[in-house]
Amino acid sequence: MSSTNSGPVMVSLFSGGGGLDRGFMNAGYNVVWANDFDADAQAVYRLNLGDIDGRDILTVPEDEIPDCDMLTAGFPCQPFSNAGMRKGVHDSRGMLYKECLRIIGKKMPKAILFENVKGLLSTKYIDGRKLADVIVEDLSTMNGIGYNVVYQLVNAADYGVPQNRQRVLFIGIRKDLNINFVFPDKQPRDRLTLRYVLDIPTTATHQVDWPLSPQALEMISYIPEGGSWKDVPYEHLAPRFKRIRDDMKRYHSPNFYRRFSRDEICGTMTASAQPENCGIIHPTENRRFTIREVARIQSFPDDYKFIDGTLKDITAMYKVIGNAVPVNLACAIATAIRQQVFDGGEEK
Repeated sequence: MSSTNSGPVMVSLFSGGGGLDRGFMNAGYNVVWANDFDADAQAVYRLNLGDIDGRDILTVPEDEIPDCDMLTAGFPCQPFSNAGMRKGVHDSRGMLYKECLRIIGKKMPKAILFENVKGLLSTKYIDGRKLADVIVEDLSTMNGIGYNVVYQLVNAADYGVPQNRQRVLFIGIRKDLNINFVFPDKQPRDRLTLRYVLDIPTTATHQVDWPLSPQALEMISYIPEGGSWKDVPYEHLAPRFKRIRDDMKRYHSPNFYRRFSRDEICGTMTASAQPENCGIIHPTENRRFTIREVARIQSFPDDYKFIDGTLKDITAMYKVIGNAVPVNLACAIATAIRQQVFDGGEEK
């Protein structure tokens, strides 16, 4: 792939639809190689950022990946997610970070970034250790040189993203550089509520939504702005929701069908785009957020392109956008890494 940036050379693994890469490009990085196995993510990436290697990373030899200054990886989060089965390293996808280590060990970039869900922090490795500690140890001893690694749970809303989205970031700086990364200060949460997000020009593209089921439509008609399924009259609840309402303590009082108000910051967007899993319901209209609205909640710029021809395309775009790293969060972290590691330093 090609890039017009002349900044640090970057390789991107598990690149998805390009949210992380777009953020790093905005911060001046030169992304020379990207990889993702998902066809829908590849299609979005190619529309916006350029070429992407679509092979399974397990089959890609290290010698076919360019040398780089920076390596990023948002390896699959589903094994560690509260929205999934939480199989962790017992899910084959949960060990894909080992592929990142394989490539890092060959390339030894100056800096690396891993991104994942909050659930990773409570996940145990196969030998009983905390997975986060294993990742730090693996990186700190790499090739006898190793990396100074720090990790932190961050909220994307603290870095210019109109969404309360918690993610854990691991930042590693090669030890011979004698740098310990410091996470950037939190930013003011100005103009991050849905009132500003939903102020979309009528000329904007991808203003299409995935229709809700008749049952969901009936339920949300009873949910006021800022409310949830708990506002739906009992007689209008679906049978499974009645069972939960009958025993709220057992089900930990779940907050399904959340309709965030225009004066709130939205909750986490998920790949499923289901009302049970995220605040996907528009504040005042009885529908899901459109593709463009969800993209804005993930801080993609309005010129970012998606595919919205068929219903299959539309649902795929919710998945790609929901799985993405928010662009503004990526840019904030990329800028901090560039300032601390690359600006004013020696060229690779």
